[in-house]
Amino acid sequence: MQVNDTHLDSGARVADVLEAYSSMGFQATSLAQGAKLFRRMRDDKAFTILAFTANLVASGLRGTIAKLCEKKCVDMVITTGGSIDHDLCKSYGSYGIGSFRMDDLDLNARGINRLGNILVENKHYELLEQKMKPIFEKHANETVSPSQLIRDIGLSLDDEGSFLHWCAKNDIPVFSPGITDSAIGLQTYFFKQDNKSFGIDVTADMKRIEDTVLAADKVGAVVLGGGISKHHTIGVNILRGGLDYALYVTTAQEYDGSLSGATTNEAKSWSKIEKDANTVTVYADASLAFPLIASSVL
Repeated sequence: MQVNDTHLDSGARVADVLEAYSSMGFQATSLAQGAKLFRRMRDDKAFTILAFTANLVASGLRGTIAKLCEKKCVDMVITTGGSIDHDLCKSYGSYGIGSFRMDDLDLNARGINRLGNILVENKHYELLEQKMKPIFEKHANETVSPSQLIRDIGLSLDDEGSFLHWCAKNDIPVFSPGITDSAIGLQTYFFKQDNKSFGIDVTADMKRIEDTVLAADKVGAVVLGGGISKHHTIGVNILRGGLDYALYVTTAQEYDGSLSGATTNEAKSWSKIEKDANTVTVYADASLAFPLIASSVL
């Protein structure tokens, strides 16, 4: 393949943009290759895991994730506890857009929390407390798995922009191994003061996840960002010899030895990705890159 100059007109479609990207070079080519790999996962009927971090759900990318779940383009979701917070909160109200250079002490005094250039008011978390109370009370005298709790949240949401709503409706399991690292986790602290028997067993989902991936002929993963959602996704595939397909979209680098920056090649040393797996890494902000990748699949 050779580098081709891009000539797009006002009538260009997403498919046209991706075709142009494929021979543009740099991360444009990687993005086009990533879109092709995602499509191949689905065409090959690979069991597909979508992993992402909470900041992406706070952004407008939540709608893209929800659409993939609505159209059953993924078979499992693995994410952080904050993703559950944001999806629930945004089902009842919108977040604001500010800037990366706002006066944070002034924001704090006004009851506003800043996530990059996204603004989240305290009232959203007050509402979260109200909405979580009846769900906690349903399990007040038992220990519940994170996926059970998350499904109950999804069933409670009547919002077509919610990925939890569509996952519950389409029986797509959502796993959050670090669910207590969230506003919901803080609410468990308050709830347990008067409900000592209530608990969340983060180990309870492991058998369900492992049995699922071990039974699959092929497994692919689309991983947006890093952290626990990335590691849990690739880690649960060790027993089957690793993922058969892996698409990373990340801004993290490998030089500090972090998991977030770890490459697909490094994952092969751990058998988290199979040695002959099809892999693509796109070094880009997922809010820029993933809508294009997802559109090509949708």
